[in-house]
Parts: sequence; structure tokens; C-alpha cells
Amino acid sequence: MKDGEISHGVYLSHRAALIDYVAPILGSREAAEDIVQDAFLRFVPERIRSVTPEQTLAYLYRIVRNLAFDVLRRRKVETRELAQDVPFWATLRTEATPEENLLLSDNVRSVSRVMADLTPEARIAVEMHRLGGYTLGEVAEHLGISVATAHRHVRGAMMRIAMALDTPDEA
Repeated sequence: MKDGEISHGVYLSHRAALIDYVAPILGSREAAEDIVQDAFLRFVPERIRSVTPEQTLAYLYRIVRNLAFDVLRRRKVETRELAQDVPFWATLRTEATPEENLLLSDNVRSVSRVMADLTPEARIAVEMHRLGGYTLGEVAEHLGISVATAHRHVRGAMMRIAMALDTPDEA
């Protein structure tokens, strides 16, 4: 029996156990099955020579575990990106009371004044990043500036907007 056949046999005989092993990590049996399938595709039996079935099985478990943690890391990043909400002044509003409408109008005027006072480059950076959903890298590329400069523009503008919203209007 060839090494590849032994490795393939080890995979097939332990497939269910591998799924059971990774399902609690991912919280989903379907996701676990996908990971185990992906592990099999990455499991290159041709590269494994002169190893015991136990070593092959340990290698499979390590692949499955690492792939599961990769999925968890990716989920964490995606969740973090979703958690970065759009500022309240840029979201759609439901029916509001007259007082809420007045406060919102005041806030919009304050934000508009700050945006009008920004340099064109800073205004475009804020609009693209905070309202358009572009990454800082995309903003920097569009404006022909460094990512650090794009970040500085957005951060500075957001700080000015926050200060303007915290300071009551003197009309």
C-alpha cells in the first residue's frame, strides 16, 4: 500500500471525527464540514512520505484546527468592520419629534460649516472614507497622497466635527 493511499484512508476513516472536533470551535456543523473538506484539499498526501498513520492523523487535526482559527479570525475582523458605525448625522432617520428635527438640523448645519471650512483634499477624504465607505488606501490613491496623510485628514476633520457638535451654536 502506498503512502498516499494510507493518508487518504486515514482521512476518510477520521472525517466524521474531524468534523466533530472542529464543529464546537466554529459553532456550526456545516462550517466544520467545509473546513474539513478544505483541509483535505490542502492535505497533500504526495508530500508525506514514510510517516505513520498516527502522524498523518495528527497532521490532519492540525490543518483542521488552523483553518478553523483562520475562519474565526476572519469573522472577528468582519464583525469589527461592521461595528464601525456610520456617524449618527449620516444615517437615515425615522419619524422624529419637532425638537429632534430642530436638533438634527442644528447638527447638520454645524457639520456643513466644518466641511465647508476644510481643504478640498480633506473634505474629499472625509466624504470618501466616512460616507462613501472607501478604505484609507483607496482614498490615498484617489487623492495621490500617502495613507498616513489620508488618515490625518479624516481624523482631523472628524475631531473638528465632534468639537463642533459638542459646542452649542451661538445664533
